Amino acid sequence: MTTQTAPAAPTGRGYGTPRTRWAVLGADTLLAREPQVNPRDRWEYEDGLVLDGLRAVHRLTGDPRYAAYIRRNLDHFVREDGSILGYSRAEYNLDHVNNGKAVLDLLEETGDRRYRLAADRLFQQLLRQPRLRAGTFWHKQIYPDQVWLDGLYMGSVFYARYCVLAGRADLLDDVVLQFTTAYDLTVEGPSGLCRHACDESRRMGWADPETGRSPHVWLRALGWFVMAMADVLEHLPAEHPGRERIRAQLTDVLAALLRVRDPRTGLWFQIPDQGDRPLNYLESSGSFMVLAAIAKALRLGHLAGDDWERALEAGWAHATEQFLSVDAQGWVNVHRMCHVAGLGGQPYRDGSYAYYMSEPIVTNDHKGVGPFLLLAAEMDRRHGLGASR
Repeated sequence: MTTQTAPAAPTGRGYGTPRTRWAVLGADTLLAREPQVNPRDRWEYEDGLVLDGLRAVHRLTGDPRYAAYIRRNLDHFVREDGSILGYSRAEYNLDHVNNGKAVLDLLEETGDRRYRLAADRLFQQLLRQPRLRAGTFWHKQIYPDQVWLDGLYMGSVFYARYCVLAGRADLLDDVVLQFTTAYDLTVEGPSGLCRHACDESRRMGWADPETGRSPHVWLRALGWFVMAMADVLEHLPAEHPGRERIRAQLTDVLAALLRVRDPRTGLWFQIPDQGDRPLNYLESSGSFMVLAAIAKALRLGHLAGDDWERALEAGWAHATEQFLSVDAQGWVNVHRMCHVAGLGGQPYRDGSYAYYMSEPIVTNDHKGVGPFLLLAAEMDRRHGLGASR
C-alpha cells in the first residue's frame, strides 16, 4: 500500500457532506428524468450499469419504487420466451452480456421463467465466445484477438454469478482465467497499471509490436477492471483457489492507482499517469468506479487500513464537489465524463494521447451515472444513511 498522504477534504460549501443522501437523490432523479432507461429500444451495457446502481440503492433503502423501475424496464426487453429485444448473439459482443446481471437479480427475486431463459441465452453466448490463444474472451467478434479491460466487467462477472447459480462449478476456473490472463496481458510492469487493451496478434496499428498492448492507460478501462474484480470476489466460492490471485490483482491495481491520483483532490485524470499534460482532465466516471471498487473491497474485507479509508473518504468528498450539481428541480447532474473511448474501428481510433483527449466530455451519460449510484450507495451505507426516507 502506498504511503502517500490522502488529500484533505474540501473546505468549500459544496454538497459533499455525510448528511447528504446522495444515493436516494440520485435514484429519485433517475426515476423522474428517465422513465424509460433506453427509449431507443437498444440493449446497451450502460443501461444495465445504471440498473445495477439503482439495485444497490434499493438494497440500501428497500424502496419498492426502485425495484419496480428495474423490472418494468427490463420487461420491456425480456420477452416471455426469454428472447431479448435488440440482442444478437451472432455479434459475440461482451457488452451485450452486462445487462444479464440485472436479469439474474430479477431471477433470484421472482423465480420467473423468462429471466432464467434470458440468462441461459446470454450464458450460451459466453460458451461460444471467441477466445485469444491465452484463453481470454475476445472483446467482440469485430475485434479479433483483442482483450479490452472493459470486457471483464461486461461478461465475466455475469459468467461467475451464473455459474454459481446454475451449479456450473466446473467453469469457475475459466472465470478466474479471464481475470488473470487479462491482467497478465495488460499490466505494464513497474507502474502496476494496466493498459486499455491487448492485441494478441499484434496486427492492429495501436498494438505495441512486442507486447501487443495499447499505447496508454485509460482511466475508465481501469475502473471497469477494478469494479469487476471487486464484484467477482463476491460470487466466487470462499474455498476457490483463484480468489486469492484476483484479490492480489485488485489490491495491486488499486495501490498503483493511488500512486497516480491527483494530490489535491484524490481523484483521477482521463489518462491517470499523465496528469500534468495539457488537456488532461479529472474524469468522473472512472473516478467513481475506482472509488466504488475501494468502498466495496473495504466493506467485504478485501482491503483494510486507515490509508484506504482516508483515500476513500477524501476522494468521495472531492468527487461530490468536482463532479456533481443539483439543479432547481432538485435533480442530480453528473458532469465531466468521457463519452466513449475505444480502439480501432471506423473511424480508426489509434489509442494515442490526442485521441483520448479528443473524445467529447458529457453530462449525465449512463456510464457515469451508474458508477455514481453504486458509489453513493456504498458511501450512504458507510455513513449510516439507510432505509429511512
